[in-house]
Amino acid sequence: MNLKENKFFMKMCVTLCLIGGSASIWAEPDEALLGKQAGYPIGSRWSAMENRVGAWSALDKVPGVLGQFVQRGDTVNPLPKAVNPPDIKYRYRNLGYSIDEYLERRRITGLLILKDGEIVTERYRYGRTEDARFLSFSMAKSVTSMLIGVALEKGLIASLDDPAGQYAKDLAGSAYGATPIRHLLRMSSGISFTERYDGQDDVSKLSSSFATGTPQVVSVLRTFSDRHSPSGAKFVYASAETEVLGRVLTGATGRSMADLTTEWLWKPLGAEGDAFWCHGRDRQAGAYFCFNAVLRDWGRLGLLMANDGKAGGKQIISAEYLREATDIAKQPAAFAPYKATPYFGYGYQFWLHPLKERSFAFQGVHGQSVFVQPATGIVMVQTAVYAQASGAQDPEPYAERSALWMGVLQSLGGRTERY
Repeated sequence: MNLKENKFFMKMCVTLCLIGGSASIWAEPDEALLGKQAGYPIGSRWSAMENRVGAWSALDKVPGVLGQFVQRGDTVNPLPKAVNPPDIKYRYRNLGYSIDEYLERRRITGLLILKDGEIVTERYRYGRTEDARFLSFSMAKSVTSMLIGVALEKGLIASLDDPAGQYAKDLAGSAYGATPIRHLLRMSSGISFTERYDGQDDVSKLSSSFATGTPQVVSVLRTFSDRHSPSGAKFVYASAETEVLGRVLTGATGRSMADLTTEWLWKPLGAEGDAFWCHGRDRQAGAYFCFNAVLRDWGRLGLLMANDGKAGGKQIISAEYLREATDIAKQPAAFAPYKATPYFGYGYQFWLHPLKERSFAFQGVHGQSVFVQPATGIVMVQTAVYAQASGAQDPEPYAERSALWMGVLQSLGGRTERY
């Protein structure tokens, strides 16, 4: 059977399966490896392959994980289902695919697509349901940036050009403490910090101190002092910079990240579920990786960004700040697409798509993402359990996710002209 015949056979099987009402004719990708036989257990080793599905959708229930809930308000912003939504199609490696085929190919735990605030597609896999709180990994960085924007608007942070140590007093006198907040937002401190996801890099040291408290996170942050580049000159991805931003927020306000998220984001945007920030032994939230929310509330965060900070008729984040955070035209040349990285540009903790129409993303390792194109009202949320942390380790699932996003834009009237 050649490739085209095989693909036709797969499509027919999916069609028959859907007509029959079954969720899937085949096993979901790697379901045995991911713990299906044991009911997708949560487990205390939450990074273990067999625990990823369970733990990454219920981190607040993992033994030993500390944290604080983010409270929803009394009013829920509705996300109605679109009437007769168009089919989503996309092309990958010169072949056409559907959403069903995408889900049969990749380790996706949740997929939500919105157009103008209406649900076009909502799917859960591996036994997940609408009440599952999905772990953000580095999508939390974008949430941290949103909180920085509110703190700036309220005058609790006087200027993005202030050094971090002015607010994060325990980092005063350190290299990170001397770095302007704006440079941390763009991950351009110039401070040497390795992030390879190999268990031997600096982010592993940071995460270990977060989990154990030995040494303390602030002590680890103070050890980084060498600069490979002048501050503000060059994008180099470093989770430590967002962790410093979290300490700027709590230092500037005297409040926890969970309390700030409850008051400034969760209640105003009309979230439907309580969220969860996990925190380290020092009771400081993991600003760079550890926010958890249900799929639709991730969609509401995307919708808030698509509406330039408005929700429920109110401006809850400064539109000016969000433009600075997500518009290619607002970034220095070194942070544009194809310059910051071979593909994405980088703003204030947001990844910038190389499209002429402003489009950007929250992104986390192992496939977590919220993609947004404000002008066309399109939002795509994906939660996943990819085998590898990054596209550098395994580019295929990330490349296909990008192809899906382009297909979503094309299917829903979005704009896809390249930057």
